[in-house]
Amino acid sequence: MERYLVTGAAGFLGLHVCRALLARGERVRGVDSITDSADPELAWRRLASLEGVLDFRQVDVAEPDQVETTFAALRPTVVIHLAGLAGVRASQHAPLAYGRSNLAGFLSVLEACRQHGVGHLVYASSSSVYGAGARPPFREDAVLGEPTSVYAATKQAAELLAATYSATHGLPTTGLRLFTAYGPWGRPDMAYFRFAAAIASDAAVEVYGDGSALRDFTYVDDVVDASLAVAALPGPAAAPRQVYNVGRGEQVSVRELIAALELRLGRRAQVVSLPEQPGDLPATLADVSALRARTGFAPSIPFAEGITRFAAWLRTSSGALRPGVAPELSGGSGAGG
Repeated sequence: MERYLVTGAAGFLGLHVCRALLARGERVRGVDSITDSADPELAWRRLASLEGVLDFRQVDVAEPDQVETTFAALRPTVVIHLAGLAGVRASQHAPLAYGRSNLAGFLSVLEACRQHGVGHLVYASSSSVYGAGARPPFREDAVLGEPTSVYAATKQAAELLAATYSATHGLPTTGLRLFTAYGPWGRPDMAYFRFAAAIASDAAVEVYGDGSALRDFTYVDDVVDASLAVAALPGPAAAPRQVYNVGRGEQVSVRELIAALELRLGRRAQVVSLPEQPGDLPATLADVSALRARTGFAPSIPFAEGITRFAAWLRTSSGALRPGVAPELSGGSGAGG
């Protein structure tokens, strides 16, 4: 039986991945620092939904001693690394924090995986790695452009670190280039969540640019299914390093997002236009043919259904409607919580 270690377990994706693994009867330990979370209160609320079911430990992955202790005790066979800080704009204001969490933290996990002979490391990357000048649909074999934010740079660097450990130590690693994951228990700083909270409370919906930016919104259940399908791969010694896009393959504009939320929440949005922000890609769109060919995965939840599920959850989760930070359209994973 596999022994799974999920980092960032109190984050948006970490919660859903742990829940799915536990539903399958897998042995799972979740770790998270909580303190690095953009919203510690929400992180604890996520964990409370798995209280008594998940073996959870508070661990900071950027502290090598804590990581080593965790690996030595559990001896995981599969590691799903979702810990880290997400968000394009926030990274411009806190570059050192992003370097510590996304690079030092990832190096600690890579080194522990090497030392303990982990069979497969699956880690969260981001569509942001495609960088400046990228043309959708994005393919994994494309030459990556210059990163447009500190966040994107840390994700590009993380992929290089994984490739190095795969090449020099034979550690099987698979990066998941996530495209705007959304759904219940998501990050309140992301655009879909921030817009919904504003509409529900009759507050201003602040939109950067003219609303024409396009994103490939990927419902969380599809992200989880793809992640677990990848985690089940054997990690062949002949090609131990892979990266895959994880997206819906469907573009939605900011204007369409707002209209969809208005319809499902039964309120009109009070839109306030702001200047475009540096670092945002104008459009993202995933080509998931490589992932489909390798795992058989195909996304099954269209945007209209996913946003309906999110709105239904939001209406029953009044505690989630709290002020957050600026709307985020990074296309990142939100893995760090």
